[in-house]
Amino acid sequence: MEKSMEKLAALNNTRVSAIVDEYVRLCKPKSVVVVDDSPEDAQLLRDKALETGEEHVLPMRGHTYHFDGPQDQARDKAHTKLLISKPIDFGFETATLDRKTGVDEIMGLLDGIMAGKDMYVRFCCLGPTHSPFSILALQITDSAYVAHSEDLLYRRGYEAFKTAKNPDDFFVFIHSAGELEQNVTKNVDQRRIYVDLEENRVFSINNQYAGNSIGLKKLAFRLAIARAHREGWLAEHMFLMGVHGKDGRVTYFSGAYPSACGKTSTAMIPGQSIVGDDIIYARVFDRKLRAVNVERGIFGIIENVNAQDDPEIFKVLTHEGECIFSNVLINEDGTPIWLGSGLEDKARCGKHYLGTWTPDLKTADGKPVPVSHKNARYTIGLEALDNKDPALHDPNGVALSAMVYGGRDSDTSVPIAEALSWTHGVLLGACIESETTAATLGQEGVRKHNPYANLDFMPLPLAKYVADHIALQDELDETPKVFVTNYFLRDANGKFLNHKLDKKVWMLWAEERVHGDVDAIDTPIGRIPRYEDLKRLFKSALDKDYTRDEYDAQFTIRTQAYRDKWNRMDAIFKNHDMPAAFSRELQAQIDRLAE
Repeated sequence: MEKSMEKLAALNNTRVSAIVDEYVRLCKPKSVVVVDDSPEDAQLLRDKALETGEEHVLPMRGHTYHFDGPQDQARDKAHTKLLISKPIDFGFETATLDRKTGVDEIMGLLDGIMAGKDMYVRFCCLGPTHSPFSILALQITDSAYVAHSEDLLYRRGYEAFKTAKNPDDFFVFIHSAGELEQNVTKNVDQRRIYVDLEENRVFSINNQYAGNSIGLKKLAFRLAIARAHREGWLAEHMFLMGVHGKDGRVTYFSGAYPSACGKTSTAMIPGQSIVGDDIIYARVFDRKLRAVNVERGIFGIIENVNAQDDPEIFKVLTHEGECIFSNVLINEDGTPIWLGSGLEDKARCGKHYLGTWTPDLKTADGKPVPVSHKNARYTIGLEALDNKDPALHDPNGVALSAMVYGGRDSDTSVPIAEALSWTHGVLLGACIESETTAATLGQEGVRKHNPYANLDFMPLPLAKYVADHIALQDELDETPKVFVTNYFLRDANGKFLNHKLDKKVWMLWAEERVHGDVDAIDTPIGRIPRYEDLKRLFKSALDKDYTRDEYDAQFTIRTQAYRDKWNRMDAIFKNHDMPAAFSRELQAQIDRLAE
């Protein structure tokens, strides 16, 4: 405890000290552990997670596993609320709560919540350290699992706090797993996740699932979007990758996809390089748009990660090195097994988030219990990947040449199309639709409108967010090209028309379009590839003979289905005060399809 207080004092930051003191008095932990940037403290977090039973060792060196409770397996949208002092017309349905009411409630629930437990005080940097992009963050939690996960996912920021030009400028995150029963959160009925935009802080209690408990992830993202709007930059729910073209050319793409729609697998396409898989900050420098990865690791959905489709990640998951598995089956021999891993036939009997698993285990309604939850996860550092991009930690970021928007659409959208203009691209991003998956609590298979794959995280009116994107073109000499993708198109019999690795061809075609190497076909919904270009790329990239029949099935413009979609979009946006340029673009899209 004394050593921790010395670390805190060494920061010489009165705001940090006051915040820590406030929550020590309120939460009443048995001790306080202040974590610095040293390897020794990183090891301490790993050891504590094992000591508390939140994680358990696996036979593979560096691998551990963690289980969340049966009711704590995904982001809890219903109990995640923005705290606001006055009503705001967001233009979409979002959960809000009167700020004073929410703060009073959460302070009451925090009273004594850490009794008998250690409080971990962590310092992180969102984005590369010593970068004009980055934001410092203070995390307080009683979960060693959360603190360990953050050490894999974020850059350490204790030393950065010491040299901060504005020592009062940082995000604050308060988390408690609450009372535990068999090492999982007991009082899930009191789960609260409140985002306080006015104080740049987040409260998250009575949960362990990382999407709810790791404040620096999607919860910090809400704070960053609001800040970006005020300051004139962009915080985006996007991967960041290098697409490798001819003669060693590397072109940087960002991409926004709702959960379980192919975002991480796109960032991990074989032969390309990854900067990040989830969140970026983008700023204009010298009239060019540059971006950084906010994180340094991946908290990824593990379902369908296998040796054939995701070789780079699968290699990390099956070799020595630091990795946390969550909510997978731990087979009797200590091997992690998950849905779509290709290992399911080896599953015999093992540990499961529901308890002991056997092949004949059934749910209450008589259905077989899968070997893992559909939203089971892995947590790794990007440094473990052979395909990490050299610019991963570049404080100046990378120059963005293209943005990609994707959804989960079984009957309408072509596999890839290029926007007709920057404003058309803004429209396409605002009109992403996706069929729901297991990544959020609730019913699966429902078509949802999810603008910019960001609706769950939007802390300001959508019209303002759209206006920020449209206005960006005035600050740039050349705007990034915009593309839309859809990997989930099916035929009349429900069979997928695309294979998982086909996305490599779509990205390589987009890279050639950025550089003007190939022409495209203008259609009412955007520019689509020519058959001869895709045939060449399928052969060179995948050694696959791509037929004209495949092309026709995939790239036929399903005009009526598109008209239905854009009529849905018109109904959504017509009652909101959207920017005039956006409304004109939407009407032009409708008119082209009608014609």
